[in-house]
Amino acid sequence: MNNFNIIKHNNTQEWSRIINNSVNFDFYHTLSYNLLEKEGEPTLLVQTLEKSFIALPIIIRDIQNSNYKDCTSVYGYAGPITSEPFKIISKDLLKQFQDNMVTFFKENKIISCFSRLHPVFENYKILEGLGKTIDLNKTIVIDLNLPIDEQRRKYRKSNKYEINKLKKNDFVVTEAVNETEIDEFIDIYTDTMRRVNASDNYYFSRDYFYSFLQNDSFESKLLIAKRNNVITAGAIFTITNKLMQYHLAGTKTEYSRDTPMKLILDEARLLGNKLNLNHLHLGGGVGGSDEDSLYRFKSGFSDLNLNYKVWQFISNQEIYNQLVKDNNNDIESSFFPQYRA
Repeated sequence: MNNFNIIKHNNTQEWSRIINNSVNFDFYHTLSYNLLEKEGEPTLLVQTLEKSFIALPIIIRDIQNSNYKDCTSVYGYAGPITSEPFKIISKDLLKQFQDNMVTFFKENKIISCFSRLHPVFENYKILEGLGKTIDLNKTIVIDLNLPIDEQRRKYRKSNKYEINKLKKNDFVVTEAVNETEIDEFIDIYTDTMRRVNASDNYYFSRDYFYSFLQNDSFESKLLIAKRNNVITAGAIFTITNKLMQYHLAGTKTEYSRDTPMKLILDEARLLGNKLNLNHLHLGGGVGGSDEDSLYRFKSGFSDLNLNYKVWQFISNQEIYNQLVKDNNNDIESSFFPQYRA
């Protein structure tokens, strides 16, 4: 059997079947998460050869003031998924996937495609030789396969001290159990984004949070740090395919110096161990260097870092250049696609 299928967002059963039969999927690949995108049509491109497959979830969008489209990936770590580990994927399957995907783009007037890739699964290998794969920054991961004490030994010395201090000062971490706690976390998260001058991409509606936490495609947990029954900080974690992801987090302004998020991350790690997970992926920062405060914060929990890559592909360079020109965009801009800069 050899075919290339386009799975639309209304085909819930088939999308779920493909995801659940993949060896390298995360919650970013699920239909539930893709449906949270504000713009565009979630689509799953699937190339099958005999009993093996490669699939790529994308969001197809209209390009304003034109008859053309482009595609992107969801916020987070997406990219291709496969039925077997990359090392045993056949060259024929790889070639058919890439060739048929390019044909699909051209036939549907999709001028460019951008996809964030997954650092833990290294799925950039599926796209090698097609378009450009770019190293963006580093991400931090805690190896939960190590003994618990060894995991903690990898913490920065100041982290160990501050976590112990938080416990002595009566900070505790629990899972949010009601709407009141969820609503308070949403307010804390939004205020945190304002405080750090986050871009519009980091703001979400209340419906988004409830849809995320109550979806039926992947497990999520909202952990909150309290002191004297006051919520001081919170973070959403996902659990999919033996992998825990640190997703969205925020700290109340008046508790920012106490850094209760450090206690939340330590408790999340312990939870990951109880659930027999392989990794707790903390993600990266803005630039993925020691000068980046968010990256430095995360790197205090582990010395294991991964390469975060993105994929850029142009299916029609002539039309792409014309779109950049029509939109008066800077041809030298590093933003991709440039006509959306």
